[in-house]
Amino acid sequence: MKTILQTAESRGHANHGWLNSHHSFSFGGYQNPERMNFGMLRVLNDDMVAPGMGFGTHPHRNMEIISIPLEGDLKHQDNTGTQAIIKNGDVQVMSAGTGIEHSEYNANTDQTVKFLQIWIIPNKKEVAPRYQQISLKPENRHNKLEQILSPNEGDEGVWIHQNAWFHLGNLEAGTALKHTLKDPKNNGLYAFVLSGSLEIAGEKLSQRDGLGLTEVSDISIKALSKAELLLMEVPLGF
Repeated sequence: MKTILQTAESRGHANHGWLNSHHSFSFGGYQNPERMNFGMLRVLNDDMVAPGMGFGTHPHRNMEIISIPLEGDLKHQDNTGTQAIIKNGDVQVMSAGTGIEHSEYNANTDQTVKFLQIWIIPNKKEVAPRYQQISLKPENRHNKLEQILSPNEGDEGVWIHQNAWFHLGNLEAGTALKHTLKDPKNNGLYAFVLSGSLEIAGEKLSQRDGLGLTEVSDISIKALSKAELLLMEVPLGF
């Protein structure tokens, strides 16, 4: 097993006033040749958007884009005709494919919206643009890991054009789990701590720390306090 620890403090940071964002990987004005990606995981942005503000209409192409709201409500609109509100407990995915234009705004005028913006490099290019949104039940990840994304339509969670699986966990202090990768031959695992502290594969992690693991088939997880965790299993090779 090989590990890559990326502490919360080591991430890139951009504060545009209306947008306060931390970048786990190179993005926009933050360019670090040692932090370009983790396999097919290209972008992991921890975004905070001021009340009433947001990202105006802009294009994407040939990328799988996942949004996971952590606080507040996010208003989505795109040129496929989709209009939606996503909130904490929801997961949104867009397959940009041949091209999609969208906007994402804070739907509220009295509170900040916080969400994760994640980009996955797809295994198929020029697919038809697609939008999907689901609502999760908190009890499904209490002291266990809930699958929220896979490569398979009809499986648990949303699906994308890539051999990837995401899991969310909400763990009480002292909870111990073992997680087995779906495709350990080709994939690695990137763990991102949303809150609290955990020990993963022997590494102690705090809020917003990230840990990349390669050459691994399963990992041990122990919650050192009440904690929330996002696990992203992604292919390592292009």
